Amino acid sequence: MHLKAILTTILCMATLWVAMPAHAQSAHGKLIIALDHFVGDQPLITDTVTYKNALGQPFTITKFRYYIGEIHLYNAKNEVTICKQYFLIDEDEPESKKIELKHIPDQEYTSIELTIGVDSASNCSGAQSGALDPANAMFWAWNTGYVFLKLEGKSPISASPGHLLQYHIGGYKTPANCIRTVRLQLKKPLNINSNNQLHIKVDALEILKTPTAIDFTTLSSVTDFHYATTIADNYADMFSIEEIK
Repeated sequence: MHLKAILTTILCMATLWVAMPAHAQSAHGKLIIALDHFVGDQPLITDTVTYKNALGQPFTITKFRYYIGEIHLYNAKNEVTICKQYFLIDEDEPESKKIELKHIPDQEYTSIELTIGVDSASNCSGAQSGALDPANAMFWAWNTGYVFLKLEGKSPISASPGHLLQYHIGGYKTPANCIRTVRLQLKKPLNINSNNQLHIKVDALEILKTPTAIDFTTLSSVTDFHYATTIADNYADMFSIEEIK
């Protein structure tokens, strides 16, 4: 093909591209998931605010961190778009509470699913980078596995030294599997574009509440497999949809 013919073909293709509608040029968008931390109906504030658990026992929170990953978006036909990346959410790191998902197929979604914890394959892959870097202090060297969630604080009635509360939950093997998958129905259909922001409420009180009310006088610390699934069953309820902006 002569050079002139090649240039003409390229020019025609470029003209068609410009003439195409925006949605046809780019069939993908992005979604920002904003995780808003609460304790019941009160915003979570570390160290200085006293809350009460389901038994009316007072406590403060000093640390709240957890892993989420395997984020799935479902459309009305139950077809799924998957993000396999893991994210470490930390109350002390405000930017970590905003997850940006890119290259999401541009269609209407009706529900979202996410996993709390780290899957068995990642647990068995040794030290990793990014959110799964052991330097993040969410890796048990003695157990060769990840801590899925840390909730720490204090209560005057805690049975632990210094009245501490310490819940470090992890484990992917049966019968102590603490991975929990949560699917949330959206309040209205979500159409992906460059400005979407989905707000999800994360209620730390649920970790201590449902289905098992945690009594600080008898269970102020969980740092191994003992009672770990009890706490995991509780944190499975901590997410709820707030709104789409």
